[in-house]
Amino acid sequence: MPPLAALSSALIAALVGFGGTVALVVQAMRMLGATVAQTGSAVTALCLGIALAGAVLSFRLRIPVVLAWSTPGAALLAASAPGLSWTIVTGIFLSAGLMTIVLGCIPALGRLVERIPPAIASAMLAGVLLPFCLELFRAARVDPLIVLLLLALFVIGRSRFPNHALVLVLAAGFGATLARGDFAAMPSGATLGTLALVTPTFDIRAIVSIAIPLFLVTLVSQNLPGLLVLRAAGYEPKAGPLLVGTGIASVVAAPFGGHAINLAAITATICTGDDTQLERDRRWAVGVVYAAIYLLLALFAPLLVRLFLALPSPVIATLTGLALVSSLTAALDAALASRNHRDPAMLTFLATASGLTVFGLGSAFWGLMAGFGTLALRRALNRSV
Repeated sequence: MPPLAALSSALIAALVGFGGTVALVVQAMRMLGATVAQTGSAVTALCLGIALAGAVLSFRLRIPVVLAWSTPGAALLAASAPGLSWTIVTGIFLSAGLMTIVLGCIPALGRLVERIPPAIASAMLAGVLLPFCLELFRAARVDPLIVLLLLALFVIGRSRFPNHALVLVLAAGFGATLARGDFAAMPSGATLGTLALVTPTFDIRAIVSIAIPLFLVTLVSQNLPGLLVLRAAGYEPKAGPLLVGTGIASVVAAPFGGHAINLAAITATICTGDDTQLERDRRWAVGVVYAAIYLLLALFAPLLVRLFLALPSPVIATLTGLALVSSLTAALDAALASRNHRDPAMLTFLATASGLTVFGLGSAFWGLMAGFGTLALRRALNRSV
């Protein structure tokens, strides 16, 4: 039996991972055109994938493998994919998961991906996240009081207990809405976990425009940092099995609406450190406990989705924006870290944030093209000198 500290670490990590970002996932699925039932299915599938894959990987590899859904990926989808049919959207999810499996199986591809400048991928991520963070302040035109309250609590929480700040903001958002009587009527639907199967449709333009950026943003902003967290905790996992495992979980979840499952980074630090009071070679048990908590969340996922759908739009916009502030900060920091790549990174950022759509290809694709094109032109000019 793991000590109480290990159990509490897993519980806190699950609450932070789920509660801090589920508002964004619900908002993204609704913007993608998912029904209430399909949104509940998506969150159920994601929680089940996180639980089952995390438990299997933790037990097999004997390390605390903590998984999560792709928060930046959800933001990318909400910004890039509105107007597509749900079958095409699930085809995007499935394609991105297959790319992760292929990457984990072929080491040469991993070396090729490593040659992508981190500044370009981070700039694309920053461009995806910026509109959601700006919406946080635009929500103040509708409800300045709730935005000011949640923003103040976020700043205080980040200063005093950064790992729990989003849970505090989430609780305050629900509490303030309840106190003011602003909850809308909950939409009808299931209470316990349900899975709504859809046959994915593969659309080449959607795969190029959205699935590839989804794969890249999940890899760069979630899977690679997750590997670094494990290594910082004293583990030496091979990337291949972890990528294949998360890719398989994503592929299985995709037909039910799950967009991407990946290694966690921030929440993983809670489960891998000395605070668990377990020796390093026994901390894999924390990953199993964390997985069990996600099984419980999967059981009540549709009810939780309906609760979030009953929140006023300013509260949802504020919770979503605050959940992405730290990700935006980290992405901008990585995008501008290299002086040699600042111009390509900035053009990538601006093109992605613009919302540009040409030939049916979204702004994330054009952001990458702007960055890669700038780098290629620079290299050509340098060779001609």
